[in-house]
Amino acid sequence: MQQRLPSRLDEPITFAHRGARAHAPENTLEAFALALRLGATGLESDVWLTADGEAVLDHDGVVPGRLRKRPIAEMRRADLPDHIPTLAELYEHCGTAYSLSLDLKGPGTGEAVVRVTREVAPSMTERLWLCHPSYEALLPLRGTGPKLLDSTRLARIKEGPERRAATLANVGIDGINLHHTDWNGGLVALFHRFERYAFGWDLQHLDDLRPALRMGLDAIFSDWVDRMVDAYRAEIGRPSI
Repeated sequence: MQQRLPSRLDEPITFAHRGARAHAPENTLEAFALALRLGATGLESDVWLTADGEAVLDHDGVVPGRLRKRPIAEMRRADLPDHIPTLAELYEHCGTAYSLSLDLKGPGTGEAVVRVTREVAPSMTERLWLCHPSYEALLPLRGTGPKLLDSTRLARIKEGPERRAATLANVGIDGINLHHTDWNGGLVALFHRFERYAFGWDLQHLDDLRPALRMGLDAIFSDWVDRMVDAYRAEIGRPSI
């Protein structure tokens, strides 16, 4: 068996994608709480702003209507379905003993996340990871507390991974989040050499989860929290949180 390569984090984060999506309705408070009970050390969601400026957690960013789907950005918080939680409600319901990865959707979302976190759960600021498919969009958030991740695919990095790693280091973006099929041990080591974090998403099976941990990824994302936790314990042990 391949020896496990070092991660930058002493304990890589196990993120429950959209909460315990394989076990409960996604992006609900119940799914997030269940994911933590199952042993996930992190939660993941997409975050959108409502018309009245509330940061809410949902994947598609639209709400079905009688005639058409309505974008969340056009609706007030009070008019959204009850199952869509605000970020503040997540903190109030699930506490702060976990990491949180949020994909930022729409202008101003990152600033709203930082504001809500500082007001409701300030200790979560250092456990917060903000992702965007354009790292340039994250630049205004540097120095606000959360760590920032370039969320992309290897094929979209036209300049090549080494130059991208150097650029992220130079401009102060903390790491990169790639699909698990893009990663190998050498690529993880490359980003680590530039002191950037390496995250991998869409890991659903033990045959993918265990090798991802062995190659030194700093975090993994899965719909199947039970499988992810089993893989983590087999490769690393029981996490401390």
